[in-house]
Amino acid sequence: MVVQIGTLLQIAPRYDAIILDQWGVLHDGTTPYPAAQSALAQLHKAGVRLAVLSNSGKRAALNAARIESMGFAPEWFELVMTSGEALWQDIQTRAVTDRVFFPIEAASGDALSWSDGIEVAFTSEMSRADAVLLMGLGDAGHAHRALDEALARALPVYCTNPDRASPRAGGVTVPSPGALAHAYAAAGGTVRFYGKPHLAVFRAIERALGVAPNRLLMVGDSLEHDIAGAAAAGWHSAFIEGGLHRATFAACEDAPASLQALCHETGFALPDFTLSTLR
Repeated sequence: MVVQIGTLLQIAPRYDAIILDQWGVLHDGTTPYPAAQSALAQLHKAGVRLAVLSNSGKRAALNAARIESMGFAPEWFELVMTSGEALWQDIQTRAVTDRVFFPIEAASGDALSWSDGIEVAFTSEMSRADAVLLMGLGDAGHAHRALDEALARALPVYCTNPDRASPRAGGVTVPSPGALAHAYAAAGGTVRFYGKPHLAVFRAIERALGVAPNRLLMVGDSLEHDIAGAAAAGWHSAFIEGGLHRATFAACEDAPASLQALCHETGFALPDFTLSTLR
């Protein structure tokens, strides 16, 4: 049964740490959600351990800086982890041995910035690549054409943003790299996903914080990534109605019932709690 709550502070004492998604929970990509900063300030004042777990293809430090620039105090967060950071670490420790990548990025230079500190190279010629790095979406047409060529060459794709869509300002939802990665896999290609809902990144958070799975709460707006990933990891979860699924819940009178119907329709796990926005 999903329990409707008014604030995270109501349930915070049940957990040793609260892990927050970024887009759709803290901000919409450009602007913090109205009550998010005050909610986190209250949680921090109450001694609640907080961390961010984001399906961003960029490094953790860059995301921490973005969050701080929006007015979230860095001391509120014990840890910021991203899917891009997880791949960077695997390359650094040689858990991943591919070294020459064809980059698909939101903006030119993103991949080069991400690679600082590890020995990798980037190429604009698919024939020279060991693999594709799918970290962002700029020119969608270019991305589709590149992945068609990669599939023909049977190259693996490393996807560091498994999200299929992401909320933006004004209630707009935009396609994300995960949509292309899933299409690539459906066409027979090999994809290695980094980030939620895949178990490795949840276990990494547990190790970093030293907290058992059943003492962690994931707060997110994606049933597929945040909520399903938390359930598979043995964490509890709280769903944010005003993020990715904002249109579904905008005029909803019974959020728990609507949420149960949506989970039944999609086949995703139910969260333990639901609240309108982070507050």
